[in-house]
Parts: sequence; structure tokens; C-alpha cells
Amino acid sequence: MANTETALKEALTSIEGATGVALVDYTSGMALGTMGGGKDFDLNVAAAGNTDVIRAKMRTMEMLGLKAGIEDILITLSDQYHLIRLLSSRGGNGLFLYLVLDSSRANLAMARHQLKRIEEELEV
Repeated sequence: MANTETALKEALTSIEGATGVALVDYTSGMALGTMGGGKDFDLNVAAAGNTDVIRAKMRTMEMLGLKAGIEDILITLSDQYHLIRLLSSRGGNGLFLYLVLDSSRANLAMARHQLKRIEEELEV
């Protein structure tokens, strides 16, 4: 089992193309931990904004009567992938991992696989 800092560090260093990662509480929009990002990319602002994305998707699923759980949400930009993975582990309710990838260096399928593994090992 990995703590937040260890999990974020592993995501940033082991996932090819990762430029930023955060653990976020989508009930409050607050990042519980961040790594990477930089002066041109504020992970705290991105975390809060992506909270709105999750809430909107959950409302839409509820209106449609969909009962399945969200595994992850992918947003593709011209030069980045933004991967949002909701935690399904016990104690992870209301939390998500947010990963920013440089699309020219990232393997999206591998990044999803590795982020899932990191999520499974994360102890909140």
C-alpha cells in the first residue's frame, strides 16, 4: 500500500509523458496532493475545474438512469491528455487521481493501465 506522496511520485516518474498529477476530493474541489505542473500549469486550478467535469458527468448519468460507475474520463487537447480516474477503493469515495500527459510522449493505453495499478495500491 502506498501513501499519497508515494503514489503521486510513482505516477509522475513511471508513466511516460506525465507532466503533472494530483489526488483530488471532488466533493470540495480541493487537491489533497499535487506533483509536477509548473508556473504555466496550476494543478490546483485544474483539480477544481475537473471536479466540475465529474459532477456534470454524474448528474448526466443519474438523469439517464445509468447505474455503472465511472472508471475514468479522458480529455484530449492538441498537445496533452488529461486523465481523470475515480478511486473505487475503500476509503477512496469522493476522490480522483488526475494525470496530465504530454501527448507526443505518452502511450495512453499504458498510462491508463499504470494509473489503475497505482490507484489500487493507494491507501487513503
